[in-house]
Parts: sequence; structure tokens; C-alpha cells
Amino acid sequence: MILVRHGQTDWNRDRRIQGTTDIPLNDTGRGQAKDAGSALRDAVGDAAPIVVSSDLSRAHETAQIIAAELGAAAPRIYDGLRERGYGDAEGVTDTEFFDRWGSWADAVVPNAETREQVRVRALAALRRIDGDLRAEHAPAARTVVVVTHGALIRQVLLHATGGSYPPAHESLPNTAAYPLLMELDRLRYLEPVLD
Repeated sequence: MILVRHGQTDWNRDRRIQGTTDIPLNDTGRGQAKDAGSALRDAVGDAAPIVVSSDLSRAHETAQIIAAELGAAAPRIYDGLRERGYGDAEGVTDTEFFDRWGSWADAVVPNAETREQVRVRALAALRRIDGDLRAEHAPAARTVVVVTHGALIRQVLLHATGGSYPPAHESLPNTAAYPLLMELDRLRYLEPVLD
């Protein structure tokens, strides 16, 4: 599995918290998605991977662009890959967030999904994707590109690395890719495929 964060939106550019608010890609994000697809094509080789995405438009459009670059089928949608619901923080800037709720690490935002809830949901979605692909393609192994969101990717990586990566202060860039190996319901973080 290669987890890929969606391309840039106007709210990313303006440093606004999106959460489950369905903000579309901007032109920069579309260019980032095309570049990511080209880089992934070089990394995965000739066999077109399967592409899946969140149901939010910024992730789904990124996945469509990546799939086209890879010569893959249209992306499958898994709503369990949605971004963390940020409740009352959706639409506010990072500065407003800090002023209202403090640091990211220990903020408690009214009506927001907890980090643990995101992690449980994300892992369940990845297990479902893995099960679906194994049922369709076993015994052959298939690479799957999972286009999703920053907070969800962060929780998966923290789970896969025992909490060691990524550091709390490190932002996950748009269209960054994070390879994982899923073996018998266990995730292992691999070396990045894109720089």
C-alpha cells in the first residue's frame, strides 16, 4: 500500500482546517497530482496498481489524476478513508485554531473526531481494502495506491511505527507518498517511494 495525501486546495493554501468539509483541488493541486502520478509510475514499474480514495472530492480527484497517469482503472471509493472530522475547527485558520484551542498536540476541539477514532476508522478501512483486493487477486500481490488525507495518514503512520513517525511538529505535504506493507493484519512502514 502506498498512502498519498491529496493535492492542494485553496484552504490548504490559506492554512484553513478542512476536515470533512468538501473543498475541491485547485490548479496547483491538480499539477501536484499529475506529478505524483508520474513519480509513482516510475516507482511501481509496469504493473498498474489499483487506486482507491476517500469520498471527499479533493482526494477523489487526486486519485483520478494519479490513476490516469498510471494507466490504472478508475479509483474505488472507501468512505472510511475520509479526513478527520474537526468539528468546530473546520474553516478556521491555523492561527485561529491556536488562539482558540492551543497547540495541535493537546487541543480538545468541540465536536471533533478524536485521534483514536480516526486511527480505528483508518485501520478498519485499510483492512477492508486489503481484504477486497486479496479476494479478487489472490494469490498474486497487488500494489494499491490509497489517496487520502493528512490526519488519517498521520494516525496510520504512528500506528505502523509504534509512535515514532511522523514527529508531532512535522506537516505531511500535499501528494507526499508513504509506503506500507500489510501482512496478516500488521502494517509496516517502508522506505519512501517519492522524494
